[in-house]
Amino acid sequence: METFFLEMTDICKSFSHVSVLQNVSLNIRQGEVHALVGENGAGKSTLMKILMGLYAADQGEIRIQGTPVQIHSPQDALRNGIAMIHQELHPVPDLSVAENLFMGREIRKTRFGGLSVVDQKAQVAQAKAIFDSMGIRIDPNALIRNLSVAQVQLVEIVKALSLSARIIIMDEPTSALTEKETLTLFEQIEKLRGNGVTIIYISHKLDEVFAISDRITVLRDGELIGTFSTPEITRDRLIQMMVGREIKTIYPKVEAVKGGPALRINAFSRGKHFQNISFELHYGEILGISGLVGAGRSELVECIFGITRPTAGEVLINEKPVKIKSPQQAIAHRIALITEDRKLTGLNLSETLASNISVVILDRISHFSVIDQRKETAAVGTYIKKLNIKAASPKAKVSTLSGGNQQKVVLSKWLLSEPDIVILDEPTRGIDVGAKRDIYLLMGELAKAGKAVLMISSEIPELMGLADRIIVMADGRLTGEIQRKDFSQELIMRYASNLSENQEKIAPR
Repeated sequence: METFFLEMTDICKSFSHVSVLQNVSLNIRQGEVHALVGENGAGKSTLMKILMGLYAADQGEIRIQGTPVQIHSPQDALRNGIAMIHQELHPVPDLSVAENLFMGREIRKTRFGGLSVVDQKAQVAQAKAIFDSMGIRIDPNALIRNLSVAQVQLVEIVKALSLSARIIIMDEPTSALTEKETLTLFEQIEKLRGNGVTIIYISHKLDEVFAISDRITVLRDGELIGTFSTPEITRDRLIQMMVGREIKTIYPKVEAVKGGPALRINAFSRGKHFQNISFELHYGEILGISGLVGAGRSELVECIFGITRPTAGEVLINEKPVKIKSPQQAIAHRIALITEDRKLTGLNLSETLASNISVVILDRISHFSVIDQRKETAAVGTYIKKLNIKAASPKAKVSTLSGGNQQKVVLSKWLLSEPDIVILDEPTRGIDVGAKRDIYLLMGELAKAGKAVLMISSEIPELMGLADRIIVMADGRLTGEIQRKDFSQELIMRYASNLSENQEKIAPR
């Protein structure tokens, strides 16, 4: 009988009498990359939080190299050589990269008089050495708040790798990384595997799962479906086991009637963030925006929505110039923006599902500042059903929902405002294939209902599957526009890299 490096046997966990894990077992070999997959809410994160000592299992046993271990805290996990890169990043924004990297294990020096102080110079030097060895260009002196989401993700990854852990849990580690940064991560994973380090890899990006893993374990609704050797399972079979049903079309493209221009952007600029952007978005159309991280896509839509101010250019709605100086004015012009970071800018995590959805229609469901509970329940219930939001009740705290269901709450909130122009910034980031398809179907319904949909995505297949047209940005500029009949990944990447055909021919090999 094979002895595994890590064994989690018959793990059970319930919250408020709701079972989230039922007799789940996970067996992992030393030095393998083991993918853990399933829909949001399948129990993946709960299982890993038990391994990290963040939750206590109601039942079950954990063994490392055949020896039972008790893990009651993250410190216990670290003592047992277990580290985790969390999907939701929690760095300290006003500390430097180096300070975040060595937090809790600072490099110290003794000054005259025996006083021990943090050796900032040594921390910066060591951080730079680690980054250089991994081919990552991040200034160790930079404040975390001045980094992009992708750069912060890389810092968190480096932090976990620098702990010399024997088991590293990676929860959606590439959700905000570029293709180049993802390849850098994969190179580090290969080095770790070669050194006997075990990786538990959680991802909704199935292409990555098949590219990097040795074996795959599938969870569904808190139960173990099975563990399989990666070369022996197909993508379609894996998806069917994850969702419990066959998904025939991942990108359900709906044909809609294209109407007149809903939104026109002329020579739009905002300092160094983006320059001279012009495009139009039609009713009944899904327009995709592609580009690499740092291209200026999010900055552009935030400016259109009034979160920031342009330095030049104009916005026209229904062919009439408008001045949008705040999100409130954008909403008044029937524009909705579903932002990239749902937890930071899309949700109030301390409030209920119902209050998060109804916040945009308080004027319609309240009288003398008192909310009519029946009106709120009716309005919210419509979208809970329409978007298939899985929650114990409308009064459940939104923080208890899975990532996919949280994203549906954000969408529900904005759809209740009855917008004509819907802007979605990375709407499916970090959510599973089942929830993604629900959102794709909703986008198709919006276009068919005559709404104008503007969609930013870093997933090129997603854009190609859903959009009628794609515009591409690079370095804050619009570098290309592609009609659906001409879609190709190669052409999109050429524009995203700001590489013309002539440049491509003479580019050094």
